[in-house]
Amino acid sequence: MDYTATHSGSRQRKLPPNMRLRNNSEDGLDGSQLFEDTSGAARGLQTGNQPARPQAAGFPAQSILSDPMSNLAMAYGSSLASQGREMVDKNLDRFIPISKLKYYFAVDTIYVGKKLGLLVFPYMHENWEVSYQQDTPVAPRFDVNAPDLYIPAMGFITYVLVAGLALGTQNRFSPELLGVQASSALVWLIMEVLAVLLSLYLVTVNTDLTTIDLLAFSGYKYVGMIVGVVTGLLFGRPAYHLSLLWCCAAIFVFMIRTLRLKLLSEAAAEGRLVRGTRNQLRMYLTMSIAAAQPIFMYWLTYHLVR
Repeated sequence: MDYTATHSGSRQRKLPPNMRLRNNSEDGLDGSQLFEDTSGAARGLQTGNQPARPQAAGFPAQSILSDPMSNLAMAYGSSLASQGREMVDKNLDRFIPISKLKYYFAVDTIYVGKKLGLLVFPYMHENWEVSYQQDTPVAPRFDVNAPDLYIPAMGFITYVLVAGLALGTQNRFSPELLGVQASSALVWLIMEVLAVLLSLYLVTVNTDLTTIDLLAFSGYKYVGMIVGVVTGLLFGRPAYHLSLLWCCAAIFVFMIRTLRLKLLSEAAAEGRLVRGTRNQLRMYLTMSIAAAQPIFMYWLTYHLVR
């Protein structure tokens, strides 16, 4: 009898839509409905899955994160990593002051142009002292006498490229030979800086020259080397010798006038040349450093021009 009533109720097609939905909701379990009611099934699935919650709670990742020992181990590992990084930075800064490298690259186009002109023609320059501001040397872009690493770095790269060009014009180019050329120039530069540091230590010179300053002054010779090789490639070997001779004389004068104020700090502070055995050793050391520049310039370029 219920089936007949329900059947007759389901066939009343003139009823309003809200009445039709209410009747459908009341006989949700009847098999004559057009669509299956999944709300009860969803509730059943939720009810049936409730015993599985302890299994989800026991997931390995969540258990690891909730474990106090694992959190303690992660904190200890992060502290060890930070301490190791601080130790590496401190020991590295002892030999190569990374924080001071920004000073040596603080250049602009005007400074580079003036510095290149000073390296090629230093004879008319009068004031060779580095300017200071509150006991700190000003940035290179404000003082042409300040040492920088931009010109030596770009000079070294340009020298390697020009050497590859010279070897290519002579049909002798190979990646291995170019690598040997670059590595030999770098090794000679490092040996030169180490020799100067050893000489300063033996002579017991009290100077404000740093390792980076010596690296900068030693790297200025690449400018003259590039000028000599390019001139030789364009105009032949006699032009190479003339241009290299000019650049060698220019770098000699530049190094003498620059390092004299650095190595003879006591005499520079008093405004006169202090005489004595120690100052004579300093002057000889200055001249030796300046005289070594033309030797390296010829040694690293004579085989590139034929």
